Amino acid sequence: MENKIPDNLSIAEKRELISLLNEMRQFTHSRFSSEEIKRFRQMMRTAMRKSSHPHDSKGLPTSIMTLKWAILFAQAIEPDHNILLAIGLYPMLTCGQTDILEIRKEWGEDVAGLLTGLASVDKFSSKNNAVHQDNFRGLMLSLADDIRVIIIMIVRNLVLMRSINHHPDEEWVRNVAFEANCLYAQLAHRLGLYKIKGELEDLSLKYTNREIFTQIAHKLNETKRSRDAYIKSFIDPVKEKLEAAGLKFEIKGRTKSISSIWNKMKKQKVDLQGIYDLFAIRVIIDTPKEKEKSDCWLAYSIVADMYTANPARMKDWISIPKSNGYESLHATVMGPGSKWVEVQFRTRRMDLVAEKGLAAHWRYKGVKSDNTDQWMTNIRDILETAESGPMQLMKDMKMDIYGKEVFAFTPKGDLFRMAAGATVLDFAFLIHTNVGAHCTGAIVNGQNRKITYRICNGDTVEILTSNNQTPKADWLNIVVSTKARNKIKQSLNEELQRRADLGKEILERRAKNRKIEIDEAILMKLIGRAGYKYANEFFADMADEKIDPGKFLSTYVDETASKNEGPRISAEEYQLQRTEEKGSNNEVLKIGEKTINGLSYKFAKCCAPIYGDEVFGFISADGTVKIHRCDCPNAANIRERYPYRIIKADWSGKEGDLLPASLRIIGNDDISILANITSIISKEAGVRLRNVTVDSHDGIFQGTIVVAVSDQRQLSSLLKKLKTVKGVKDIQRL
Repeated sequence: MENKIPDNLSIAEKRELISLLNEMRQFTHSRFSSEEIKRFRQMMRTAMRKSSHPHDSKGLPTSIMTLKWAILFAQAIEPDHNILLAIGLYPMLTCGQTDILEIRKEWGEDVAGLLTGLASVDKFSSKNNAVHQDNFRGLMLSLADDIRVIIIMIVRNLVLMRSINHHPDEEWVRNVAFEANCLYAQLAHRLGLYKIKGELEDLSLKYTNREIFTQIAHKLNETKRSRDAYIKSFIDPVKEKLEAAGLKFEIKGRTKSISSIWNKMKKQKVDLQGIYDLFAIRVIIDTPKEKEKSDCWLAYSIVADMYTANPARMKDWISIPKSNGYESLHATVMGPGSKWVEVQFRTRRMDLVAEKGLAAHWRYKGVKSDNTDQWMTNIRDILETAESGPMQLMKDMKMDIYGKEVFAFTPKGDLFRMAAGATVLDFAFLIHTNVGAHCTGAIVNGQNRKITYRICNGDTVEILTSNNQTPKADWLNIVVSTKARNKIKQSLNEELQRRADLGKEILERRAKNRKIEIDEAILMKLIGRAGYKYANEFFADMADEKIDPGKFLSTYVDETASKNEGPRISAEEYQLQRTEEKGSNNEVLKIGEKTINGLSYKFAKCCAPIYGDEVFGFISADGTVKIHRCDCPNAANIRERYPYRIIKADWSGKEGDLLPASLRIIGNDDISILANITSIISKEAGVRLRNVTVDSHDGIFQGTIVVAVSDQRQLSSLLKKLKTVKGVKDIQRL
């Protein structure tokens, strides 16, 4: 971030902006390259120069609001690279200081897509249609085909709500508060962002009914000491009993949100003193997953033995979790002083899922359902199956809408809940990824069924597997769950890539044996001509022996020959390309029997000649001379096929620029070997280290190092020094 502060901010705003910039650095420097930070700073400087209004139409400082938005997202959700970029760029986009085409060019398609989604949703949001919240929510979901856009907007709304206390435009504040309560709080609830949801509802009540909010807040403050004392009197004896039972746990009390208390007061038609469950006690148990249920029930039985439980208010979401994945055991007991106390029992894993928003328990408290409900509940499953980060996987998730649910049992009696239309294959992937990948069918209610069988309510399903079974492409037409579809795609892509890598290796090995230098452009052209849209599919078929690499290479040679072949004239008679540029590079080589000055030439990548190597020139079809080493792997093939296009080349006796040379190093896998090698290179005068690629296997270190040197003499000197490094077994120039 940039500490260039606009002059037209107040002193307090400048101080706050500097503080936020410093706070933001902890996220940017660990997730952004120095080049990205430099580019973003440049855009910010340009934007600040163009903008004479650092505040928006409501007087809020744009830069401060943007930083708060990014920081809150990083803290409450995930410090995602592309999302933080999109948030930072959004004000520049809306103010016309940049456009989507420039953003797509500079920052990529994903960032541009996020900004397009934000602009679409924001444009509709400005129309203030929150009064028709169901229509608005549905339109938001249809506009934003990337769930991250919705989450970003929720976080942005919370930042806005935190910033408008005592804003002079009271009508606008009421509209923002109404929209936050009716739309963003509900979406946050359905996505499992409970802390955000609670704060949005509290702030909404504060701005729409400040008198009630203040009364409840003051009353809670007045009774805090007595409430804390009561919680302690309840917790202390419970702690002793749970510790005596050998449980490892944390126990804490939490006061319900002000908006929740107000809703209870209205619903039960009582004042604050009439609300018996102003707080809840939570027992969080540290226990292995296999003991979660038994330990939660053990803790419940201990508390129920100490205090009388109200069976009518018992809620067991451990035996059968909610459809959104929420797991907890809730009980209400009569505590000291004949006061009802709600106690929640859950494990550390269950608490993490609930607190971090992985269980979107939107049906809790009777929130109205619509046809997006099932889609919302699938997010927990998506998050749990994400291997490259939840935000990364969620961007690929479309707005799948499912109908009702079906319930099925395993032979052991475990209950599973799935979307209507789920098949045996969906059930298998729901149990475990490996079970799904090797599924061959199932025994359903005692009868053999295929993987396409659709599960019915109450079915008992035993999955059949085989080690020889692997996911197939047509499985994508069988499953309906996002988890199963993602896992099948992942497996298919991994298998395709494995076969493609093998096929590419086969082709490269054959080409090397025949001393053929592959031109990527010609290769891609031939692959496309063969009817392949993607190169990976072509190489995979080569690995599967559907394509003969020998025949393909013959086709490749014919293609290059027909492309390059012209009248068989001598090299000296070729129409050679000349360059008008002057400089040392043009004076380094003597080309031809009689030195021809100003020729356009390139150093061949296959052998990377440097000053002092024995070289020759090969005239390409465009008249450019390619300079090869005489010991180039392709030299023999070139001399045999195109002797008439070879031209004499030699060094002029004047050194040119630094040129790259690749070295293959083999040695013992020692922690210091690479440091010693790079140290020698760095100390060698005139030598530059360009690239290092290393690998180790069974105690052997192998690496490829690219250095830039001025001549062959300098390279020979470097090789001698590197051979003296302890542990180096062999070092050769490639």
